[in-house]
Amino acid sequence: MLKDFFPKKRKYATLPQEAPQPTAGGKKEIPEGLMVKCDACGTIMYAKELANNLKVCKGCDYHFPMSASERLGAVLDKGTFVEWDVGLRTADPLGFPGYEEKMSDIMAKTGLTEAVVTGFGRVGGWPVAVGVMDSRFIMGSMGSVVGEKVTRAIERAHQQRLPLILFSASGGARMQEGIFSLMQMAKTSAALARFQGAGGLFISVFTNPTTGGVSASFSSLGDINLAEPGALIGFAGRRIIEQTIRQKLPEDFQTAEFLLAHGQLDAVVHRKHLRDMLINLLDLHQVQGAGAAFNEETETKEAFHG
Repeated sequence: MLKDFFPKKRKYATLPQEAPQPTAGGKKEIPEGLMVKCDACGTIMYAKELANNLKVCKGCDYHFPMSASERLGAVLDKGTFVEWDVGLRTADPLGFPGYEEKMSDIMAKTGLTEAVVTGFGRVGGWPVAVGVMDSRFIMGSMGSVVGEKVTRAIERAHQQRLPLILFSASGGARMQEGIFSLMQMAKTSAALARFQGAGGLFISVFTNPTTGGVSASFSSLGDINLAEPGALIGFAGRRIIEQTIRQKLPEDFQTAEFLLAHGQLDAVVHRKHLRDMLINLLDLHQVQGAGAAFNEETETKEAFHG
């Protein structure tokens, strides 16, 4: 018969070697971590496919959170990153109950020592000081060590005449450190004022979410402020603001697009275009002799592998 010569094509792709295996009850389970569901549109995709697309949903362009290592790998020239201040640890200044245990657990889960990673790298050949906040670490909250690492990165950029790029992702100040956390807002802002007063270039990149004390301090002080599409950016929460002013806020309030429309951002940049945008900005703001003071023989040599 003719149909024997023209077999039906499979309508759906089958899973490779990691295909679901029947459980004791007869149900098939997909191996954990193999598939990811988009929070915005519900599209289900392979985790590897999502990673290859810079963690952006192909169905709706939703930008998934990136880890510090993923972000550095997507932006910096390969093999150029050297991490700073690896050994800094919080001292639990208030003796907050359970804080030390929480820190130990999150360090073990993420492989990080704090909610920000800072260091030296190159973008399109240009030397830069860079910092990346990681929302997996207590929601990227800013404690005394986060503030200290950001401040030291700013000061190194100042000393070495490096452009500074900081990626923000934070739920705000870290409540377990009380006033010590809030002090970091003033400390980082003061360091930036000195850096910018000396002619330093600071490019701030808002990612989802950037809120609380981080949005009210260093992340909003860029010479150029960029954001990823759909990023939540703001100080207080939407419900608190509505209760305070007794008004209903627009649906897109505190999104990157809303802030751009109201003059608080310079551009909203898709993740796949972000590296090119940074290279163009660095090309336009060339700093003669930038990075001349950076000595790879004397700096901490612990590269961050992403």
